[in-house]
Amino acid sequence: MDFDKLMQELPAHVQDLFERGRIASYIPALARVPAHKFGMTLCRLDGSSHRVGDSEERFSIQSISKVFSLSLAMGLVGDALWRRVGREPSGNRFNSLVQLEYERGIPRNPFINAGALVVCDVLQSQLGDPKRALRDYLRLLSGSQDIDFDAEVARSEAETGFINRALANFLKGHDNLHNDVDAVLDLYFHQCALALSCSELARATLHLANRGVAPHLQEAVLTAPQVKRINALMLTCGTYDAVGEFAFRVGLPAKSGVGGGICAVLPGEYAVTVWSPGLDPSGNSLAGGAALEFLTAVTGKSVF
Repeated sequence: MDFDKLMQELPAHVQDLFERGRIASYIPALARVPAHKFGMTLCRLDGSSHRVGDSEERFSIQSISKVFSLSLAMGLVGDALWRRVGREPSGNRFNSLVQLEYERGIPRNPFINAGALVVCDVLQSQLGDPKRALRDYLRLLSGSQDIDFDAEVARSEAETGFINRALANFLKGHDNLHNDVDAVLDLYFHQCALALSCSELARATLHLANRGVAPHLQEAVLTAPQVKRINALMLTCGTYDAVGEFAFRVGLPAKSGVGGGICAVLPGEYAVTVWSPGLDPSGNSLAGGAALEFLTAVTGKSVF
């Protein structure tokens, strides 16, 4: 497969979708991102990298960060994490208070907001400086030492995160948040405000296609069983309440964010990240999902 040629052909197949998606305007700092932005990078295990468009421009990774906070938490507390958060698709909006109340403070999975807050609480308990640890983890995995939080996005998240505050307080009320609510929320808002490019994110997730071994480090950052679990959660819970449709169309474990990014892996072959800010009704990048569908259709390869 000529991946360079495929990448150059790809924008023409999705450009009509750039203006049809809806920007995440409820976070003011994201509302100003131009809708026409599009970038994509595919990193293969053999060391080759293939990119197109705005692949080197950093963007707010938002909920994609939950993959990395979950990885850290799993390494710190192991299976004890699953006593506090489930492993099932939500079937509801990623910030549903109704579902959390129905399930008495046990979030359905670690990729919905309530579940990610529990993961942040674990990191708050286990690490002296969890924000720095998470940032440095992304620096290590991506190979980019200047990755950082976007202060404007973090501030915007904090100023408008009323539902997340409600979720955190509800978790606290059910004794599923052990630390100070404001401290946990500060970590959560900052992790969502991490800014990476498509190329940096593709490199950062490449170990998930390689049984936990980061090729540029030549060492395991996760065990093979941990990677199996994370990829399973990405496939079944990673694209909000549209996971079934995404699996049907794309067929790759993936995690999306309302900043317009989607990272995905084909185990044994590659990691890929696409960025296009316009979102579909579920909060996934409209053009990004179509680009990944085109990729798996043309190559004829997916996890299925």
